[in-house]
Amino acid sequence: MNCGKHACCMEDDSGSNSREILFMQPVFKQSVWGGSRLSEEWGYETPSSHTGECWAVSAHPHGDCIVDGGLFNKKHLSELWKNAPELFGNAHGDRFPLLVKIIDAESDLSIQVHPDDKYAAENEDGSLGKTECWYVLDVSEGAELIIGHNAGSRAELADMIKNGQWEKLLRHVPVGKGDFIQINPGTVHAIKGGIEVLETQQNSDITYRVYDYGRLSDGAPRSLQLEKSLDVITVPAVNADEIVLRAEKIAKSSEKNKLNLLISCDYYRVWRLETDGYAELEQVYPFLIMSVIDGEGFINDISIKKGDHFILPNGFGNVRLKGRMKIIASSINEK
Repeated sequence: MNCGKHACCMEDDSGSNSREILFMQPVFKQSVWGGSRLSEEWGYETPSSHTGECWAVSAHPHGDCIVDGGLFNKKHLSELWKNAPELFGNAHGDRFPLLVKIIDAESDLSIQVHPDDKYAAENEDGSLGKTECWYVLDVSEGAELIIGHNAGSRAELADMIKNGQWEKLLRHVPVGKGDFIQINPGTVHAIKGGIEVLETQQNSDITYRVYDYGRLSDGAPRSLQLEKSLDVITVPAVNADEIVLRAEKIAKSSEKNKLNLLISCDYYRVWRLETDGYAELEQVYPFLIMSVIDGEGFINDISIKKGDHFILPNGFGNVRLKGRMKIIASSINEK
């Protein structure tokens, strides 16, 4: 059965309809550090040339994606999580657990840190904490990330922040295209200008700004959350080598046409898939998010290309991918 790209009822071998692919309509966020690559290189219709984020798969109140086509056309992802839990394997939780976004940093993001679930629940009106990871899509020459800090104690950390000793405090880490970084709660971090990442994270929008370079937004400095930041920053910081997986190592341990695991933590599993002609796999997870980050091809005879994001629901079954594509996939980690 060929129902068109966004109305994709699939058939199993018995001829009965199985689950539909849930294609997502992204939500875009403007920012002081955003650029134009989401429009120029990804083909999205963005609100301005300072669009910093594409929330590609999200059920957060600040950006709730809707389904593009098919049986659930125009339904919000949050609605499906609540009213059709069988699509997600009846997974536990009062909200869709993950958020996938593309970040285009034309200039530096603020220095920030995220809380864990316990701190966020107690201090942020029941929000989830924020564990996240980045797959680096593109970089400018000499690009660096901020990952971690050099303070040896919490007292030294507070003193260095109070006195603005940012160059001494912050840890600069070179980064290349195809690197993968896990950012646990408590990790001081920032994406620098010229870097583009695909981020997979908990469904949370809680960020504590530690430093923002004195920039103005609407004529005033953006707010900082120093007290909360000092509460949650991990001291001493984890060594960057423990949380950065280099592209060369990923390539050496990966096989084409297979899901290659990048990370497995309490909140998610993330894979990289590079198709070269034909790949076949079974959707055995509660749900499987897929983001096409390069190339074009077909999934079960439905055309897909760079910039498409979709969910393969529970029970989808056999997945046939044709073409030359790079895909980042994710799901929850069943406990």
